[in-house]
Amino acid sequence: MAVLNFALLQERKSPPDRRSVLSPIAMSRAQELFPKASFVVESSPIRVFPDVAYEKAEFEVKEDVSDADVMLGVKEVPIDALIPNKKYFFFSHTIKKQPYNRELLKAVLEKNIELYDHEVITRRSGLRLIGFGYYAGLVGTYNGFRAYGLRHKTFSLPPANTLIDVNALHAQLAKIELPPIKICLSGTGKVAAGAREILEKKGVKKVSVGEYLSKTFKVPVFCQLSVMDYNKRTDGEKGSLANFMKDSAHYESDFLRFAKVTQLFIAGHFYGDGAPYLFTREQAKLSDFNIEVVADISCDIDGPVASTLRASTIAEPFYGYDPQAEQEVAFDAPGAITVMAVDNLPCELPKDASEGFGEMFIDNVLPAFFNDDKDGILQRARMTKEGKLTPRFSYLQDYVDGKE
Repeated sequence: MAVLNFALLQERKSPPDRRSVLSPIAMSRAQELFPKASFVVESSPIRVFPDVAYEKAEFEVKEDVSDADVMLGVKEVPIDALIPNKKYFFFSHTIKKQPYNRELLKAVLEKNIELYDHEVITRRSGLRLIGFGYYAGLVGTYNGFRAYGLRHKTFSLPPANTLIDVNALHAQLAKIELPPIKICLSGTGKVAAGAREILEKKGVKKVSVGEYLSKTFKVPVFCQLSVMDYNKRTDGEKGSLANFMKDSAHYESDFLRFAKVTQLFIAGHFYGDGAPYLFTREQAKLSDFNIEVVADISCDIDGPVASTLRASTIAEPFYGYDPQAEQEVAFDAPGAITVMAVDNLPCELPKDASEGFGEMFIDNVLPAFFNDDKDGILQRARMTKEGKLTPRFSYLQDYVDGKE
Protein backbone atom coordinates (compact mmCIF):
# COMPACT_ATOMS: atom_id res chain seq x y z
CA MET A 1 0.00 0.00 0.00
CA ALA A 2 1.01 3.63 -0.46
CA VAL A 3 2.36 5.68 2.41
CA LEU A 4 -0.41 7.02 4.67
CA ASN A 5 0.19 10.56 5.90
CA PHE A 6 -0.87 11.49 9.44
CA ALA A 7 -1.01 15.10 10.69
CA LEU A 8 -0.89 16.09 14.36
CA LEU A 9 -3.28 19.03 14.64
CA GLN A 10 -2.99 22.22 16.61
CA GLU A 11 -5.71 22.34 19.30
CA ARG A 12 -7.94 25.32 18.60
CA LYS A 13 -10.75 25.02 21.11
CA SER A 14 -11.07 27.64 23.87
CA PRO A 15 -10.08 27.47 26.67
CA PRO A 16 -6.74 26.28 25.28
CA ASP A 17 -5.97 22.56 25.57
CA ARG A 18 -2.26 21.69 25.72
CA ARG A 19 -2.69 17.94 25.18
CA SER A 20 -1.52 16.04 22.11
CA VAL A 21 -2.48 12.70 20.57
CA LEU A 22 1.20 11.84 20.09
CA SER A 23 4.27 13.03 21.95
CA PRO A 24 7.56 13.29 20.02
CA ILE A 25 8.71 9.99 21.57
CA ALA A 26 5.41 8.28 20.74
CA MET A 27 5.54 9.58 17.19
CA SER A 28 9.05 8.18 16.78
CA ARG A 29 7.84 4.81 18.06
CA ALA A 30 4.89 4.89 15.66
CA GLN A 31 7.21 5.65 12.75
CA GLU A 32 9.40 2.65 13.63
CA LEU A 33 6.43 0.31 14.00
CA PHE A 34 4.66 1.40 10.83
CA PRO A 35 7.06 2.10 7.93
CA LYS A 36 4.09 2.77 5.63
CA ALA A 37 3.07 5.75 7.81
CA SER A 38 4.48 9.26 7.69
CA PHE A 39 3.89 12.00 10.25
CA VAL A 40 3.79 15.78 10.06
CA VAL A 41 3.09 18.25 12.87
CA GLU A 42 0.98 21.38 12.65
CA SER A 43 2.81 24.17 14.45
CA SER A 44 1.27 25.05 17.81
CA PRO A 45 2.13 27.76 20.35
CA ILE A 46 0.30 26.00 23.20
CA ARG A 47 1.01 22.27 22.86
CA VAL A 48 2.75 20.84 25.94
CA PHE A 49 5.47 19.48 23.64
CA PRO A 50 7.01 22.45 21.78
CA ASP A 51 7.50 22.42 18.03
CA VAL A 52 11.25 22.13 18.46
CA ALA A 53 10.83 18.81 20.31
CA TYR A 54 9.21 17.29 17.21
CA GLU A 55 11.85 18.83 14.97
CA LYS A 56 14.59 17.29 17.12
CA ALA A 57 12.82 13.95 16.62
CA GLU A 58 13.17 14.63 12.88
CA PHE A 59 9.52 15.35 12.08
CA GLU A 60 8.47 18.23 9.86
CA VAL A 61 6.60 21.03 11.61
CA LYS A 62 4.64 23.41 9.41
CA GLU A 63 1.68 25.79 9.32
CA ASP A 64 -0.27 23.99 6.59
CA VAL A 65 -0.89 20.24 6.95
CA SER A 66 -3.75 20.03 4.46
CA ASP A 67 -1.89 17.53 2.28
CA ALA A 68 -2.11 14.83 4.99
CA ASP A 69 -4.64 12.00 4.80
CA VAL A 70 -5.52 11.53 8.49
CA MET A 71 -5.88 14.39 10.98
CA LEU A 72 -5.23 13.64 14.66
CA GLY A 73 -6.69 15.94 17.30
CA VAL A 74 -7.93 15.80 20.88
CA LYS A 75 -10.79 18.28 21.22
CA GLU A 76 -13.40 19.35 18.66
CA VAL A 77 -12.01 21.02 15.54
CA PRO A 78 -13.71 24.38 14.83
CA ILE A 79 -15.96 24.23 11.77
CA ASP A 80 -13.95 26.80 9.83
CA ALA A 81 -10.76 24.76 10.38
CA LEU A 82 -12.19 21.49 9.02
CA ILE A 83 -10.56 20.40 5.75
CA PRO A 84 -12.98 18.64 3.36
CA ASN A 85 -12.50 15.04 2.24
CA LYS A 86 -10.16 14.06 5.07
CA LYS A 87 -10.19 11.49 7.86
CA TYR A 88 -10.38 13.07 11.33
CA PHE A 89 -9.87 11.70 14.83
CA PHE A 90 -11.07 13.80 17.78
CA PHE A 91 -13.55 13.82 20.64
CA SER A 92 -16.60 15.21 18.84
CA HIS A 93 -18.97 15.21 21.83
CA THR A 94 -21.92 14.42 19.56
CA ILE A 95 -22.73 10.79 20.30
CA LYS A 96 -25.10 11.79 23.11
CA LYS A 97 -26.73 14.42 20.86
CA GLN A 98 -25.07 17.33 22.65
CA PRO A 99 -26.90 20.42 21.32
CA TYR A 100 -23.80 22.62 21.27
CA ASN A 101 -22.08 20.40 18.67
CA ARG A 102 -24.95 19.71 16.28
CA GLU A 103 -23.59 22.24 13.76
CA LEU A 104 -20.17 20.61 13.96
CA LEU A 105 -21.55 17.20 12.99
CA LYS A 106 -23.57 18.80 10.18
CA ALA A 107 -20.41 20.44 8.88
CA VAL A 108 -18.51 17.13 9.04
CA LEU A 109 -21.17 15.56 6.82
CA GLU A 110 -21.34 18.50 4.43
CA LYS A 111 -17.55 18.50 3.99
CA ASN A 112 -17.48 14.76 3.27
CA ILE A 113 -15.25 14.10 6.28
CA GLU A 114 -14.71 10.62 7.66
CA LEU A 115 -15.03 11.19 11.41
CA TYR A 116 -13.63 8.75 13.97
CA ASP A 117 -14.50 9.64 17.55
CA HIS A 118 -11.94 8.63 20.19
CA GLU A 119 -14.82 7.90 22.56
CA VAL A 120 -16.13 5.04 20.42
CA ILE A 121 -12.83 3.32 19.72
CA THR A 122 -13.75 0.03 21.36
CA ARG A 123 -13.31 -3.70 21.49
CA ARG A 124 -16.10 -5.83 20.04
CA SER A 125 -17.44 -6.10 23.60
CA GLY A 126 -17.93 -2.34 23.69
CA LEU A 127 -15.08 -1.73 26.15
CA ARG A 128 -13.27 1.51 25.36
CA LEU A 129 -9.67 1.14 24.23
CA ILE A 130 -8.35 4.67 24.61
CA GLY A 131 -9.16 7.73 26.70
CA PHE A 132 -8.01 10.13 29.38
CA GLY A 133 -10.14 8.72 32.21
CA TYR A 134 -7.21 7.47 34.27
CA TYR A 135 -5.71 10.96 34.37
CA ALA A 136 -9.07 12.50 35.23
CA GLY A 137 -9.14 10.15 38.21
CA LEU A 138 -5.66 11.20 39.32
CA VAL A 139 -6.31 14.93 39.12
CA GLY A 140 -9.90 14.78 40.36
CA THR A 141 -8.92 12.97 43.55
CA TYR A 142 -6.02 15.36 44.15
CA ASN A 143 -8.49 18.21 43.72
CA GLY A 144 -10.84 16.53 46.18
CA PHE A 145 -8.13 16.62 48.84
CA ARG A 146 -7.35 20.21 47.92
CA ALA A 147 -11.02 21.12 48.36
CA TYR A 148 -11.16 19.37 51.74
CA GLY A 149 -8.14 21.28 53.02
CA LEU A 150 -9.48 24.63 51.83
CA ARG A 151 -12.94 23.99 53.24
CA HIS A 152 -11.61 23.15 56.70
CA LYS A 153 -8.65 25.56 56.49
CA THR A 154 -6.36 22.72 57.61
CA PHE A 155 -3.92 22.51 54.72
CA SER A 156 -3.30 24.08 51.32
CA LEU A 157 -2.31 22.24 48.15
CA PRO A 158 -1.15 24.02 44.98
CA PRO A 159 -3.36 23.72 41.87
CA ALA A 160 -2.58 20.57 39.90
CA ASN A 161 -1.94 22.54 36.70
CA THR A 162 1.02 24.29 38.37
CA LEU A 163 2.75 20.94 38.91
CA ILE A 164 4.84 19.21 36.27
CA ASP A 165 3.55 15.63 36.50
CA VAL A 166 1.78 13.05 38.64
CA ASN A 167 4.90 12.47 40.74
CA ALA A 168 4.69 16.10 41.79
CA LEU A 169 1.06 15.54 42.84
CA HIS A 170 2.14 12.63 45.03
CA ALA A 171 4.95 14.73 46.51
CA GLN A 172 2.53 17.51 47.50
CA LEU A 173 0.09 15.04 49.05
CA ALA A 174 2.92 13.50 51.09
CA LYS A 175 3.31 16.84 52.88
CA ILE A 176 -0.23 16.99 54.26
CA GLU A 177 -1.83 15.15 57.16
CA LEU A 178 -5.38 13.89 56.91
CA PRO A 179 -7.74 13.43 59.82
CA PRO A 180 -9.47 10.01 60.22
CA ILE A 181 -12.07 10.69 57.56
CA LYS A 182 -13.99 8.19 55.47
CA ILE A 183 -13.63 8.49 51.72
CA CYS A 184 -16.08 6.82 49.34
CA LEU A 185 -15.01 6.10 45.75
CA SER A 186 -17.64 5.01 43.22
CA GLY A 187 -16.65 3.19 40.04
CA THR A 188 -14.38 0.39 38.89
CA GLY A 189 -13.08 1.66 35.53
CA LYS A 190 -10.12 3.76 34.42
CA VAL A 191 -11.29 6.88 36.29
CA ALA A 192 -11.53 4.92 39.52
CA ALA A 193 -8.12 3.35 38.87
CA GLY A 194 -6.54 6.80 38.74
CA ALA A 195 -8.41 7.86 41.88
CA ARG A 196 -7.31 4.71 43.70
CA GLU A 197 -3.67 5.35 42.80
CA ILE A 198 -3.80 8.74 44.50
CA LEU A 199 -5.51 7.31 47.58
CA GLU A 200 -3.11 4.39 47.92
CA LYS A 201 0.02 6.48 47.31
CA LYS A 202 -1.21 8.83 50.02
CA GLY A 203 -1.45 5.84 52.34
CA VAL A 204 -5.21 5.91 52.79
CA LYS A 205 -6.24 2.45 53.97
CA LYS A 206 -8.70 0.52 51.83
CA VAL A 207 -11.46 -1.26 53.77
CA SER A 208 -14.37 -3.45 52.78
CA VAL A 209 -17.90 -2.09 52.37
CA GLY A 210 -18.96 -3.87 55.55
CA GLU A 211 -16.11 -2.41 57.59
CA TYR A 212 -16.66 1.03 56.12
CA LEU A 213 -20.32 1.08 57.10
CA SER A 214 -20.00 -0.44 60.55
CA LYS A 215 -16.64 0.52 62.05
CA THR A 216 -14.84 3.66 63.16
CA PHE A 217 -11.16 4.17 62.42
CA LYS A 218 -8.30 6.20 63.83
CA VAL A 219 -6.81 6.72 60.36
CA PRO A 220 -8.31 7.87 57.04
CA VAL A 221 -9.88 5.02 55.10
CA PHE A 222 -11.63 4.51 51.77
CA CYS A 223 -13.92 1.97 50.20
CA GLN A 224 -14.49 1.45 46.49
CA LEU A 225 -18.04 0.82 45.32
CA SER A 226 -19.20 -1.23 42.38
CA VAL A 227 -22.63 -0.79 40.82
CA MET A 228 -24.28 -3.36 43.06
CA ASP A 229 -22.93 -1.74 46.22
CA TYR A 230 -25.02 1.40 45.67
CA ASN A 231 -28.07 -0.01 43.87
CA LYS A 232 -30.70 -2.50 45.02
CA ARG A 233 -33.84 -4.03 43.56
CA THR A 234 -37.09 -2.28 44.41
CA ASP A 235 -38.84 -5.60 45.11
CA GLY A 236 -36.30 -6.71 47.69
CA GLU A 237 -35.01 -9.57 45.57
CA LYS A 238 -31.29 -10.13 45.13
CA GLY A 239 -29.96 -8.15 42.18
CA SER A 240 -27.03 -8.73 39.87
CA LEU A 241 -24.90 -6.59 37.58
CA ALA A 242 -26.15 -8.42 34.50
CA ASN A 243 -29.76 -7.86 35.56
CA PHE A 244 -29.09 -4.21 36.40
CA MET A 245 -27.50 -3.56 33.01
CA LYS A 246 -30.47 -5.17 31.31
CA ASP A 247 -33.22 -3.55 33.38
CA SER A 248 -32.19 -0.75 35.74
CA ALA A 249 -35.80 0.48 36.01
CA HIS A 250 -36.44 -2.11 38.74
CA TYR A 251 -33.59 -0.77 40.89
CA GLU A 252 -33.25 2.11 43.31
CA SER A 253 -30.26 3.79 44.92
CA ASP A 254 -28.79 2.29 48.06
CA PHE A 255 -26.16 5.02 48.34
CA LEU A 256 -27.65 6.84 51.33
CA ARG A 257 -26.13 4.31 53.71
CA PHE A 258 -22.70 5.45 52.51
CA ALA A 259 -23.61 9.14 52.58
CA LYS A 260 -24.39 8.83 56.30
CA VAL A 261 -20.77 7.92 57.18
CA THR A 262 -18.76 9.63 54.40
CA GLN A 263 -16.92 12.97 54.56
CA LEU A 264 -15.33 12.95 51.06
CA PHE A 265 -17.12 11.37 48.11
CA ILE A 266 -15.17 10.77 44.89
CA ALA A 267 -17.58 10.11 42.00
CA GLY A 268 -15.72 8.03 39.44
CA HIS A 269 -18.59 5.88 38.17
CA PHE A 270 -20.17 5.69 34.73
CA TYR A 271 -23.82 6.75 34.78
CA GLY A 272 -26.13 5.19 32.21
CA ASP A 273 -29.38 6.80 31.09
CA GLY A 274 -32.30 5.59 33.18
CA ALA A 275 -30.21 4.32 36.08
CA PRO A 276 -31.14 5.49 39.60
CA TYR A 277 -29.56 8.69 40.88
CA LEU A 278 -26.97 8.09 43.59
CA PHE A 279 -28.51 10.75 45.80
CA THR A 280 -31.27 13.27 45.26
CA ARG A 281 -31.73 16.84 46.42
CA GLU A 282 -34.25 15.66 48.99
CA GLN A 283 -31.80 13.12 50.40
CA ALA A 284 -29.07 15.76 50.63
CA LYS A 285 -31.34 17.72 53.01
CA LEU A 286 -31.49 14.92 55.57
CA SER A 287 -29.88 15.64 58.93
CA ASP A 288 -27.79 12.47 58.79
CA PHE A 289 -26.45 13.15 55.29
CA ASN A 290 -22.79 13.53 56.19
CA ILE A 291 -20.88 14.23 52.93
CA GLU A 292 -18.89 17.47 53.16
CA VAL A 293 -16.93 17.38 49.89
CA VAL A 294 -17.85 15.88 46.51
CA ALA A 295 -15.14 15.41 43.91
CA ASP A 296 -17.40 14.69 40.95
CA ILE A 297 -15.02 13.41 38.31
CA SER A 298 -17.89 11.93 36.29
CA CYS A 299 -19.51 15.39 36.20
CA ASP A 300 -23.04 14.65 35.00
CA ILE A 301 -24.80 18.00 35.36
CA ASP A 302 -28.04 18.05 37.37
CA GLY A 303 -27.98 14.27 37.40
CA PRO A 304 -27.08 11.35 39.66
CA VAL A 305 -25.07 13.47 42.10
CA ALA A 306 -27.52 16.14 43.24
CA SER A 307 -24.89 18.66 44.34
CA THR A 308 -23.41 18.96 40.83
CA LEU A 309 -25.28 21.98 39.50
CA ARG A 310 -22.73 22.85 36.83
CA ALA A 311 -19.25 22.06 35.63
CA SER A 312 -16.52 24.08 37.30
CA THR A 313 -13.29 25.24 35.70
CA ILE A 314 -9.58 24.68 36.19
CA ALA A 315 -9.27 28.35 37.16
CA GLU A 316 -12.16 28.14 39.66
CA PRO A 317 -12.61 24.44 40.48
CA PHE A 318 -14.80 24.68 43.59
CA TYR A 319 -18.25 25.91 44.49
CA GLY A 320 -20.73 25.20 47.25
CA TYR A 321 -24.13 23.53 47.15
CA ASP A 322 -26.63 24.56 49.81
CA PRO A 323 -28.82 21.46 50.17
CA GLN A 324 -31.61 23.27 51.99
CA ALA A 325 -31.94 26.06 49.43
CA GLU A 326 -30.93 23.79 46.53
CA GLN A 327 -28.69 26.49 45.11
CA GLU A 328 -25.07 27.43 44.60
CA VAL A 329 -23.21 29.24 47.38
CA ALA A 330 -19.58 29.87 48.30
CA PHE A 331 -17.54 26.65 48.46
CA ASP A 332 -16.89 27.13 52.20
CA ALA A 333 -20.31 28.49 53.20
CA PRO A 334 -21.65 27.04 56.48
CA GLY A 335 -23.71 23.93 55.84
CA ALA A 336 -22.73 23.72 52.18
CA ILE A 337 -21.41 20.69 50.33
CA THR A 338 -18.13 21.67 48.67
CA VAL A 339 -18.21 20.58 45.02
CA MET A 340 -15.34 19.95 42.59
CA ALA A 341 -16.80 19.30 39.13
CA VAL A 342 -14.09 20.23 36.62
CA ASP A 343 -15.04 18.56 33.32
CA ASN A 344 -11.60 18.70 31.64
CA LEU A 345 -9.39 17.40 34.44
CA PRO A 346 -6.75 15.70 32.23
CA CYS A 347 -5.84 19.16 30.90
CA GLU A 348 -4.20 19.80 34.27
CA LEU A 349 -1.64 17.05 33.55
CA PRO A 350 -1.13 17.58 29.81
CA LYS A 351 2.26 15.88 29.55
CA ASP A 352 1.40 12.69 31.43
CA ALA A 353 -2.06 12.50 29.88
CA SER A 354 -0.71 12.92 26.34
CA GLU A 355 2.02 10.33 26.81
CA GLY A 356 -0.44 7.78 28.13
CA PHE A 357 -2.99 8.49 25.43
CA GLY A 358 -0.37 8.21 22.69
CA GLU A 359 0.71 4.76 23.81
CA MET A 360 -2.91 3.57 23.74
CA PHE A 361 -3.45 5.10 20.29
CA ILE A 362 -0.35 3.42 18.86
CA ASP A 363 -1.17 0.03 20.36
CA ASN A 364 -4.88 -0.03 19.58
CA VAL A 365 -5.64 2.21 16.61
CA LEU A 366 -2.69 2.61 14.26
CA PRO A 367 -2.37 -1.14 13.52
CA ALA A 368 -5.90 -1.10 12.06
CA PHE A 369 -4.73 1.11 9.20
CA PHE A 370 -2.17 -1.48 8.12
CA ASN A 371 -3.87 -4.83 8.85
CA ASP A 372 -7.08 -4.24 6.89
CA ASP A 373 -8.83 -3.37 10.15
CA LYS A 374 -9.03 -7.06 10.98
CA ASP A 375 -10.48 -6.39 14.45
CA GLY A 376 -13.05 -3.84 13.28
CA ILE A 377 -11.53 -1.00 15.31
CA LEU A 378 -11.96 1.62 12.59
CA GLN A 379 -15.30 0.30 11.44
CA ARG A 380 -16.81 0.66 14.93
CA ALA A 381 -15.38 4.13 15.48
CA ARG A 382 -16.27 5.55 12.05
CA MET A 383 -19.22 7.89 12.54
CA THR A 384 -19.48 9.35 9.04
CA LYS A 385 -18.53 8.28 5.53
CA GLU A 386 -19.27 9.72 2.08
CA GLY A 387 -21.36 12.49 3.57
CA LYS A 388 -23.64 10.19 5.57
CA LEU A 389 -23.84 8.75 9.06
CA THR A 390 -22.66 5.15 9.22
CA PRO A 391 -25.29 2.55 10.23
CA ARG A 392 -24.05 2.34 13.80
CA PHE A 393 -24.62 6.08 14.24
CA SER A 394 -27.77 6.47 12.15
CA TYR A 395 -29.63 7.24 15.41
CA LEU A 396 -28.07 10.71 15.18
CA GLN A 397 -29.95 11.63 11.96
CA ASP A 398 -32.81 13.42 13.74
CA TYR A 399 -30.22 15.26 15.84
CA VAL A 400 -28.40 16.36 12.68
CA ASP A 401 -31.70 17.41 11.11
CA GLY A 402 -32.63 19.47 14.17
CA LYS A 403 -35.69 17.37 14.96
CA GLU A 404 -34.58 16.67 18.53
